[in-house]
Formats: sequence, structure tokens, C-alpha cells
Amino acid sequence: MAKFFRKTKAGFTLIELMIVVAIIGILAAIAIPAFIGYVRRAKTTEATSNVNNLFKQAANYYNVERTGRGLTAATAGNCTVTAVAAINPTPGTAKQTFDFQTIPSFNSLGFTIADYIYFGYSIPSSTGACANMVSTAQYTLLATGNLDGDAVQSGFELAVGSNVDNELYHARGFYITNEIE
Repeated sequence: MAKFFRKTKAGFTLIELMIVVAIIGILAAIAIPAFIGYVRRAKTTEATSNVNNLFKQAANYYNVERTGRGLTAATAGNCTVTAVAAINPTPGTAKQTFDFQTIPSFNSLGFTIADYIYFGYSIPSSTGACANMVSTAQYTLLATGNLDGDAVQSGFELAVGSNVDNELYHARGFYITNEIE
């Protein structure tokens, strides 16, 4: 008896391929916007890190005696630098470099960033004096950025004041506006 074997073709049908392509498309539609959000959020860590470093430099400057730099002993110590307008006032989607040592207040604090930056930094409010009083507001430190290139900017603000021992402290957290725009 002769057996007839039916030849079968191995492969995928057109419908199976279309289903796989549709599934990949749906996953990409969900994953890509989430990934972009994660990337933007990761870029915002630059702002919080650099503002924290700026606070540390300001606290050191505040507590170091300033005699010998043109100040008398009566006015020495507990000094704040003058306010600084926004550095890189129109930050964008591309990283940029800036020499913070060219700005007298940042130079006095010893604040510099060796890396490329997305955000602009400023000290919009400061007493700009020595022999500051206890339990008062001393600084506002600010980072502003525009990570997606639109008209909306994000801001990371840190309020700084002095306590009853006349030491600088900062708010428990940042006041954040439009974190990832």
C-alpha cells in the first residue's frame, strides 16, 4: 500500500505576522512616552544635586570668618553673597558649559560645575551682607530648565535660612514647578 505523504510548508501565515506587528506597535506606543519621561526625570537630578552643592558652598561661606578680606572684626562672619541673576537664563534641550568663576558671587562661594549642564542657576534673593541675624531667611537658590524646548520652564527652588545658633539650614525639600514640563 502506498502511503501518500502530504507535504507541509513551514512558516508563518500573513495573519500571524500582522498580529505580531500589531502587538509590537502597541508596546512601542506605550513604552516610548514612558521612556522619554524617565529620561527627563533623570536629567532633573542635575538640578537638585547642583543646588545642594551650592547650598553646601553657601553654608561654608556663611560660617567662615571673613576678616582679612576687607571686613572688620565687627562685621566678620555669617556672610552671604549678593544675589545673582539667572545664569544661562534660557536653558534648552542641549547641554551647555558655563564658567561660574566669572560671576563674583559664585566665585566667592567657590561654586563651580565642571560638567555640561541642562539647567541655569541663580541666587534670586540674598541678604548680601555680613553679621546676619539669627532665625532669618538668607538665600533662595534656584535652578531653572527647559528640557523639552517649549515655553514652559521647570524650577527647583531651595529656601535657606539661619537657625537660633545662626547656622545655615535649608528647607526639607525643594519647591518644584513643572518638574518634567
